[in-house]
Amino acid sequence: MRHYGTTADGEAVEEYTLRNRTGMEVKLITYGGILTSISVPDRKGDFANVALGFDRLTKYEAEHPYFGAITGRYANRIAGGKFNLDGVAYELFKQDGRSALHGGEVGFDKRIWAAREIANDVELAYRSRDAEEGYPGNLDVTVRYSLNQDSVLRIEYSAATDAPTVLNLTNHSYFNLMGEGEGAIDDHILTLNADSYTPTDANQIPTGEIAPVVGTPFDFRIPKAIGPGQRSADPQILMAKGYDHNFVLNRAGLLEGELGFAARVYEPRSGRNMEVWTTEPGVQFYAGNMLETTLVGASGRLYRQSHGLCLETQHFPNSPNQPDFPSTVLRPGERFGSTTEYRFSTD
Repeated sequence: MRHYGTTADGEAVEEYTLRNRTGMEVKLITYGGILTSISVPDRKGDFANVALGFDRLTKYEAEHPYFGAITGRYANRIAGGKFNLDGVAYELFKQDGRSALHGGEVGFDKRIWAAREIANDVELAYRSRDAEEGYPGNLDVTVRYSLNQDSVLRIEYSAATDAPTVLNLTNHSYFNLMGEGEGAIDDHILTLNADSYTPTDANQIPTGEIAPVVGTPFDFRIPKAIGPGQRSADPQILMAKGYDHNFVLNRAGLLEGELGFAARVYEPRSGRNMEVWTTEPGVQFYAGNMLETTLVGASGRLYRQSHGLCLETQHFPNSPNQPDFPSTVLRPGERFGSTTEYRFSTD
């Protein structure tokens, strides 16, 4: 552990490093629980950081697209920034004036988390107070990061509340398996274990439909490059300026809480692979459509559109307003639990 910096409000931020005997290294900070670096080897044994991010705290404090952060209390969008729970209406902060996104104006991505080392793991804890960003109930959250000798980065989420609330947690890392700052992810080969996805309206809010991927650019059941679909004329792609959609994972035969295969990304030039396994019912595939050229990454190079991809394991967007979607309600006496693994290897 080392001191990473001090926020504009005078709060200390610490950095923790996870390493394994293969040389893989993961760095995270207590500001937002952000994964600032994930260094893995290519097929030649050369290491590179495959996670987009910055080299200093002031850049993370400035506006950025949630690089590496824990997002909550509700990851993704809630339509109109409103929902009803047990007959009570709740109003949330709306980032774009139309919907709530990733927890609010000061979501979990901007909070200082308390950290402790447990063996070779790092556990972060945060208490989200009742009415914070409009959400009901005092919510106690822990997020545990671990790295094993097989190059598996594991993230375990746990939470409890003292009043009924809604909860959806994820990590918002952007990956480029060539290395951050190395260009577009168009040639990355993606597999998604999903027969269907949730189409959205013009505000990127799911319509409530569960649509089959067959015959659409959203069919990644057979591995294929990202670029061609990203540039397709499909109306869903045009509205979102590329891929930014929730995929309904195939979990038939799995028990609740059991890890299931969600996605695989392969980068041909480096030979790097990343598999995503999760207990969650969905994954948001976002191809970095809104990355701007004004963002200078840790390597000192500009990030441009589609220079990184996100695979955000989650419950579905706007679930509090869609009773047919898997429930995101958490009640007193219940314990929220979720696990996601990022499994790195080379061909």
